[in-house]
Order: sequence, then C-alpha cells, then structure tokens
Amino acid sequence: MHTYIHAMEIASCYLEGNADAVEFCPHDPFHHIFAAATYTLHEKGESESHRAGTISLFSCPHFSTDSDHGASDAGLRLLHREETPGIFDIKWSPAGEGSGSACQPLLALADADGFLSIRELQADVANGDKGISLKEICNEKVSSSMCLYVDWRQSGDSLSVSLSDGSVSLISFTESELKVSQSWVAHKFEAWTTNFDIFNPHLLYSGSDDCCFCCWDTRQNPSLPVFRNSKSHTMGVCCVSQSTSNPNMLLTGSYDESLRVWDIRSSSKPLTEKSICLGGGVWRIKPHPYISDIVIAACMHNGFSVVKVGGEREQVLVLERYEKHGSLAYGVDWMKGENARNDSIVASCSFYDRLLRVWKPQCLGKS
Repeated sequence: MHTYIHAMEIASCYLEGNADAVEFCPHDPFHHIFAAATYTLHEKGESESHRAGTISLFSCPHFSTDSDHGASDAGLRLLHREETPGIFDIKWSPAGEGSGSACQPLLALADADGFLSIRELQADVANGDKGISLKEICNEKVSSSMCLYVDWRQSGDSLSVSLSDGSVSLISFTESELKVSQSWVAHKFEAWTTNFDIFNPHLLYSGSDDCCFCCWDTRQNPSLPVFRNSKSHTMGVCCVSQSTSNPNMLLTGSYDESLRVWDIRSSSKPLTEKSICLGGGVWRIKPHPYISDIVIAACMHNGFSVVKVGGEREQVLVLERYEKHGSLAYGVDWMKGENARNDSIVASCSFYDRLLRVWKPQCLGKS
C-alpha cells in the first residue's frame, strides 16, 4: 500500500541530451549545486555510431546565498556545461571526516569511451554562483569497454569502476593522477554497479546483468570473492546501496522490479530480509542523508518511489510515488546540508524526454 501525494514542484528544465545521472554536491558551501549528465547514441549508418554526452552544473537559487537571487526565485541556473563522450555515471568525492577530500569538491565521470575523468569544482567567491565551473584535472583510459558506474572509497584515495565487459577496476587517485591498480573479470555480462562498503572500505560490492550480486576483498590482487549470490535476483542487478546509519543493512535493485533489503552481518552469506516490487526496474537507490530508514528509488518505467525500508521487523513500504517524468527514470539524488535537514529536496532526471526536475516529497514533511 502507498498513498498518492502530490510532491511540491520546485524547478525543472530540459537537458541537451538523454539524461541519465544527477548528483548533488555533498561539500559545504556548495550543497545547492548539482551535476547532471547525459548519454546520447548517434547512429551513423549500419556499422558506425557515436556516443555523445554533456556534463552540466546547476544551482537551485531558492537555496543559494547569492545576494542577487532571493528565495522567491525558484528556477534553476545553469552554471557550466561542456560536451563529453557519453556519460553513464558521475559521483562527487566524499565529504566529512575521514574522507581525505581535497580543498575543492571533485567530480568523477565514467564514460562510454572507457575513460574515468576527474573534474574539480572551481569557485570564485567574489562572484557567488556565477563564478562556479568545472575543470578537468586528470583522466585515465580504464578499458576498451564502456565504464558504466563509478564509486569513491570513503578515504577519497581510490575509486572503483564497473565495465560493460563484466570487469571491475580499482583506480588509485593521488596528487591529481589516476592509475589502474587492479582489474578482474567479476561477471559474465555487463557489470552495472560497483560500490565500496562505507564501514569496511576493503570490501567492494558488484552487480551485473548475469543476475549475480557479489562482494570482493580488495586487499588481495586480484580481489577475492567473499560471496557470490546468483539465486535471489531473477534478472540483472542494477544497483547496490548501503544504509549510511546501519552497517548491517545493504540494498539491491534489479531489472526484476524488486528492491531487496539484506542483512550482511554474516559477510560470507548475506540474508535477504525482505523485498518490495516497485513496478519498474530499480536502476538507482539513494538513502536519505538524514532519515535512517528512508530511500528513494529510480524505477525506470514506473517513475520514482520514496520507500521506507524500516527496521528488522518492519515491512518495506512505498510512501510516495513521483510520476512527473514521461520517460525512463534513471538519475536521482537527495540534497545534503542544513537546508536538507529541514526539507527533503530531490533532483531527478529521465532519459528520452531529457527532463530534469527538482522537487520535495510531501510524505516526509519536515526532516
């Protein structure tokens, strides 16, 4: 059961290409800034194609401290846009204690040409939001296959990338230099996701079109499997996400339309505690930054769902569904920072209609 509640619309715009990823900056004072990426396949005949993309930075002036943009201006301001190869995923460097993050926020881009690139957020304090842009500081050819997903280790000194040939790569990042430290064949088909364990950073999770959900011990080279689950998901595993407050809870999303909640206290044999069908392939799951049992899921053909994953004995429930996108629901993220502690703000994007929206779920009220 879930209640249909009309979300509060904040702003929207159209992107230059098919929209597939959106990420709010987790670093202060840039919490009102978010990045959006596109991937567009251009066919050039029967045997030739070109995968083009863009990376854009937007600000939500409603939450900005700029003196020339008051709270009444709720539109989106485009701060930066550049053409790139087709981008599958983006991720900001970690913020907070133990992140080892640089002075300025860094944005990692995984692209269709097999490159991982790092861009630094450039800010001119005197010009406020108008002085914000992105500058590439390094890139690395990871593979001849496409880079599908990227994640940062919490320390900020390495990243993981999953690839279209089923491989996973670890990349070290030191002094503005990327270097592949190890790669291994993790899956038989496309590896859609790879995520570091927040609490045990030597552990790495992966999910694939081969229906397998795996965990790897990266202290070995090549990394050794801690577990390989091939029976729970009936279709490809699209995403793995971890509760930021509960080290024993892990979430997976699949093309089989289910969000699954796992108990990982037994690291070699995780248990499926519960699951819920969301009516569309679960492409992304993002935990709320401040409410421990709330996540938002991008459900491809069935919009976006705010879900309560609950405690051990509680059911998984859909609290609110957002259906203002007219195409595949792919990218979604929560705003962080002080504004987000008072109001839960979401950015979402959809693929073929190239639509980007910022909105507020009504089911959560004041956080």
